Amino acid sequence: MSKLRRHLSSNTPSVVETKSLIDIKNHTGNLYESIAIIGRRANQINISLREELHNKLEEFASHTDSLEEIHENKEQIEISRAYEKMPNPAILATQEFMESKVYYRKNKENDLFR
Repeated sequence: MSKLRRHLSSNTPSVVETKSLIDIKNHTGNLYESIAIIGRRANQINISLREELHNKLEEFASHTDSLEEIHENKEQIEISRAYEKMPNPAILATQEFMESKVYYRKNKENDLFR
């Protein structure tokens, strides 16, 4: 299932909602670690969404299209609008993190300073 269909089937808000820092911190015990995890997940989501969008738009790519054909391609415009309406990857990552749907692991503390 594509990210777009998953988003449309879920109840993810498209606008930013404030989150309690204490709730975010409680998942890992460290606020900065939680934010780093959310940031990495947001990057993963962003990359996959971008690839998915480019793959869908490649179907419409033609080097021989005239300017009129480009403006009349309603399917391409609808796909682009649907992706624009999707929530920011950071919003999606935060929701996944708060619902404990993100897998993360800690490195051993000795390995951090080597």
